[in-house]
Amino acid sequence: MSHGKAWGKPISPKSVDLSVRIGSLKLRNPVLTASGTFGYGDEYAHVVDLELLGGVVTKTVTVLPRAGNAPTRIAETASGMLNSIGLENVGLKRFRSEKLPRLRELKATVIASIGGETEDELAELLAALGNEDGVGAFEINFSCPNVAAGGARYWASPARLEATMKRLRTLSARPLIAKLSPDVTDIRETSRACEAGGADALTAVNTFVGMSIDLDRMRSRLGKATGGLSGPAIKPLALSRCHEASHAVSIPVIGSGGMSTARDALEFIAAGATAVQIGTATFVEPGASVRVVNEMREFLAAKGIKRVEDFRGLFAAPAAQALVLENALEKP
Repeated sequence: MSHGKAWGKPISPKSVDLSVRIGSLKLRNPVLTASGTFGYGDEYAHVVDLELLGGVVTKTVTVLPRAGNAPTRIAETASGMLNSIGLENVGLKRFRSEKLPRLRELKATVIASIGGETEDELAELLAALGNEDGVGAFEINFSCPNVAAGGARYWASPARLEATMKRLRTLSARPLIAKLSPDVTDIRETSRACEAGGADALTAVNTFVGMSIDLDRMRSRLGKATGGLSGPAIKPLALSRCHEASHAVSIPVIGSGGMSTARDALEFIAAGATAVQIGTATFVEPGASVRVVNEMREFLAAKGIKRVEDFRGLFAAPAAQALVLENALEKP
């Protein structure tokens, strides 16, 4: 028995409307770069026209500069990559004085990623940057898996997330996007907590905690025992978390995890995502994000779909699948 969908007549790719909204921010298309995989954005300007992207999510900025974790910081895995960068960045002062002016010149839609070990640090960052010209939105990094303090485990508490979002909400009128960890018991709980606190959108998800051991030297292949796993290996897991999150809240969800083609990205959109982030694929192909935009337009045109918004949420889990998933999530 076929469950295929009957599509419309093909249309010109030029007539496909890829624009989407994240709160008050309108994006020319739903393809963003993922934080930590595209530098601050200006480093890629010589190979990627940033104006062709929906937006650039910067490297996570902290109040003070960070040197990051000790080497080794990256290790390849089967169909993926482990990283242990440790939020290495230039800090708030240099981000404002050096990075933002350059991004304004490039006319990129900038989503500034901010991270802190405490609620106070996040508040300090947002108070400083909340009304800065050239920043379209903020992604709050509640989910870094490879820092000892202020990382994913610290922010896994729904109550802490909600309280922090309520405080941050008062500091900027720009859209606030909460970036969630996948390593929680139920991502629906953290999603709802962020929405209740005033988040305009969610990013689902950050990397998964993973590890790899060099048996010959009997040591981690990273400078620390664990790191964040990304790449194609995590796509099915990330897609599932995105689907759960998007059905738990009414605010937009940005899908992230393992995408390298438009078909990958459109699976997330069909599952309920409003936008997507391209991450690890950029290391292999610097222009992957722009290619995904072009492929997405061609795919939708071939199906006769005039607006990407009309594609969002088209996937409906069969009742039996939905029941099995719900029962699995509810088990203690």
